[in-house]
Amino acid sequence: MNTKKMANKHLITCSVIVVLTIIFKLNIYSISAAKPGPITSPFSAKFVAYNHVAANDYSFANESLPVSNAVSRKMQNSLKRHNYKNIQSHILQIKADKLFPIIEPILKFYGIPNDFKYLPLVESGLKEGTSPKGAAGLWQFMPGTARTYGLKVGHGVDERMSIRKSTIAACKYIKELHAEFKSWTLAAAAYNNGSIKLEKAIHSQSEDNYFRMKLNRETGNYVYNLIAMKAIIDNPKQYGYNNYYSYLQPKNFVTYN
Repeated sequence: MNTKKMANKHLITCSVIVVLTIIFKLNIYSISAAKPGPITSPFSAKFVAYNHVAANDYSFANESLPVSNAVSRKMQNSLKRHNYKNIQSHILQIKADKLFPIIEPILKFYGIPNDFKYLPLVESGLKEGTSPKGAAGLWQFMPGTARTYGLKVGHGVDERMSIRKSTIAACKYIKELHAEFKSWTLAAAAYNNGSIKLEKAIHSQSEDNYFRMKLNRETGNYVYNLIAMKAIIDNPKQYGYNNYYSYLQPKNFVTYN
């Protein structure tokens, strides 16, 4: 009886060993047969945003870019034009650090999307000088337009140079443009080209989508430049800038001139 029990135990032990051996070999086979996953480098995506642009990754005032080869190409070109290699300027970052806290609350008060804070960077590079055409200040107002929206220009006074007052005037103007065109992208384009010219282009082309319209070079690239500036200010390292901009909200922006 004892001999029979020992034989049974030996048989069970051998069976277990055989089963474990089979499982072990199957695991080795599955590991060796599996294809290795792609190797990712921490540096491989450093400039991916403007080397391989997906148009719908970018937006202006919550209006997304349509997906098309032409739009992607224009967005890619704008991002390349504004990267550090081509601009090599930290001045925009420094001035944005100083001026955005003043501009942002005013935009919010007037119900203007925050993305319009990038407009002065594209219009004037956040400079306060006068262009050859006579436009002046951060928002590059012409004298007549400035007066229309409440700014004093003349007799030794030029309120276009006031950050706060010119931003308030710009908000009033942008709001009117949006009421006319029912689109923030078209409002931005009209700010650059004038509402009369943009209205004529819309009627002549029977098209009211900025990204499908044929406009002059400056206006046709204008919103793309705003989006590029937004991307670069928000993600400077991705576009070759080493310093991030960050600021503390001032307690009372109305004290600025």
